[in-house]
Amino acid sequence: MRPFRKEKIASLVRQVVGDAIAHRLQDPRVSPLTTVTRVEMTNDLMVAKVFLSVQSDATAEKRSLAGVRHAAAYIQRMVAGALSMRHCPEVRFEIDEVAKGVRQTMDLLAENRRLEPELYETEDVDEQVGPTDVHQADGFDDGPSPFPGARE
Repeated sequence: MRPFRKEKIASLVRQVVGDAIAHRLQDPRVSPLTTVTRVEMTNDLMVAKVFLSVQSDATAEKRSLAGVRHAAAYIQRMVAGALSMRHCPEVRFEIDEVAKGVRQTMDLLAENRRLEPELYETEDVDEQVGPTDVHQADGFDDGPSPFPGARE
């Protein structure tokens, strides 16, 4: 197998599934804030695990996952139409726990910033440190350039 074939197919599956969720699914259970974060392919290219992130609460996340799983056959046909392969990979949907952890960390940082704003204050620096000319920054004076029009 070619070295980047797995990544190319995963990228194409991510694009097709993302387009299907954003523009083609009419299921009211699927939140409009549902995005595809990543796709993992098995080594034999027979299974594509699609990881979803829903920017909402846990109940909306479960509803969106149920709606996307309900439309899995429709999405599978779209993926099969986009791929030029003998066998289309089976598409499986999961909630991306990594994205959920990142979101929780960002929420904690925002709460910390709100509770202790003095930790995040920065001082304004009125004077610039260091030379303003890029060519003075190296500290060398090479003399005139042998190239006409260069750094004179």
